[in-house]
Amino acid sequence: MAQLIDGKAVAAKIREQVKLDAERLKAERGVVPGLAVVRVGEDPGSKIYVAGKQKAAREIGFNAWEHHYPETATQQEVLEKLRQLNEDPAVHAILVQLPVPRHMDPDALISAVRPEKDADGFHPVNAGKLLLGQPAPRACTPAGIMRLLAEVGCALAGKRAVVVGRSNIVGKPMALLLLQADATVTVCHRKSDLPREVAGADILIVAAGAPELVKGAWVKPGAVVIDVGMNRMPDGKLKGDVEFAAAAERASHITPVPGGVGPMTIAMLMHNTLAAASSART
Repeated sequence: MAQLIDGKAVAAKIREQVKLDAERLKAERGVVPGLAVVRVGEDPGSKIYVAGKQKAAREIGFNAWEHHYPETATQQEVLEKLRQLNEDPAVHAILVQLPVPRHMDPDALISAVRPEKDADGFHPVNAGKLLLGQPAPRACTPAGIMRLLAEVGCALAGKRAVVVGRSNIVGKPMALLLLQADATVTVCHRKSDLPREVAGADILIVAAGAPELVKGAWVKPGAVVIDVGMNRMPDGKLKGDVEFAAAAERASHITPVPGGVGPMTIAMLMHNTLAAASSART
């Protein structure tokens, strides 16, 4: 039976260290890290996520602001707010909460944030720096997953890592981080032979947004399984992208849903905000 990877416990450890470092930054330089979140529309998931991010930031001692716009807001209005936040010295990190309404261009909004204030690591400049292996803010979920793998002592060098999903938010940056750690990486998508690819994975990371897409019987015995999926079922329960019970019978380590990857995403957002504040000119 697989050992559960407790994302809540690891995230709590990260947040505690960030809190200590933030207190030191305030004492030594008078700087209080500031995180601004821009949310457009009434997506229920976004509302919950943003509330969680704001709560975490305030508990750590950061300044935190939410700028909420109605569904009817224009892209120009939001771009103007991002311009103001870019110029505000109290704001060190900016996050555009996705999704945005269909009449807006999310890429344009993300690109409007200064790269050094990009809390999510999604700006094209920072995505390019990740590709080149240069220092830059890293996408929060993949960075959190790398920390989880380190916490359970998962050696990546020479191992076969399979990433299911190729989004700009998780799949692509995840593959690049694994590659930098000397894993041999395969990225799967809707045209891939999933049972075959999954069966060869020493490390399996699934971020497809499809409940129980990956069957437990496909999992290689002893594999480390990271399930990024958070799918709300008709009965209100959350399910991951991996068939958990069957996969847990074969894997060596596995993340639960919820309580696995989710807490790490917010913890790494706090880490990125602190890093931005630490490097800001005062």
